Amino acid sequence: MTGSARLLIIDDEPQLQRALRPGLAAAGYEVESAGNAREGLKAIAARAFDIVIVDLGLPDMDGKDLIVQARQWTQTPILVLSARDGEDEKISALDMGANDFMNKPFSIGELMARLRALLRVRTGRARVSKVVRIEHLEIDFETRRVRVLGKEVRLSPREFALLQAFVERHDQVLTHKQIGAAVWGPDANVEAQFVRVLVGNLRQKIEKDPARPTLITTEPSAGYRLAGVRSDLADGK
Repeated sequence: MTGSARLLIIDDEPQLQRALRPGLAAAGYEVESAGNAREGLKAIAARAFDIVIVDLGLPDMDGKDLIVQARQWTQTPILVLSARDGEDEKISALDMGANDFMNKPFSIGELMARLRALLRVRTGRARVSKVVRIEHLEIDFETRRVRVLGKEVRLSPREFALLQAFVERHDQVLTHKQIGAAVWGPDANVEAQFVRVLVGNLRQKIEKDPARPTLITTEPSAGYRLAGVRSDLADGK
């Protein structure tokens, strides 16, 4: 990791805090912690963080309610770490404003990778690219042209809107509800089947092998994620 990033962990398990601190510090993170939602919200309001890690099972407030309150004044990426593995919990946390969700127990390697992905997204929002390259995919947002392996492909307006939503939240999970709002409008009530069909159609056009997608990956019980390396960010363009 280049430079340092400030990280806030809101979790009431002291052993988790102790276990994470050495690895995070070695990776260059400045780590602060809060043992409950009240302390966490106070810290978020008082200082600027690059990423906030939140447990859902806090002693004084449900973590989802904390996310809703925090989103009233900050767009700092929020990663949920929780033992709650139900589909409804994941979808609800993401719909309320979380950027990613990991279940406990988890591997420190995967946590580090997801933190790096969130930092890339945060950095990318500060420098908007007219042309975005992700693996074999190139999108020109000014001309609305899409190329796969150098060959232009034609997307429908809804397919392009979906792709744009994925790029704007690259490497983050998009739920069915979030996709419906981005493509059909915030007030639309879109059935999950329509979302699955649209994702399938987009995969047919941008994946090397639609049967084994590597760009638009499925997050079980949550939604979809646009994966792959963004070379426009990696090269600083």
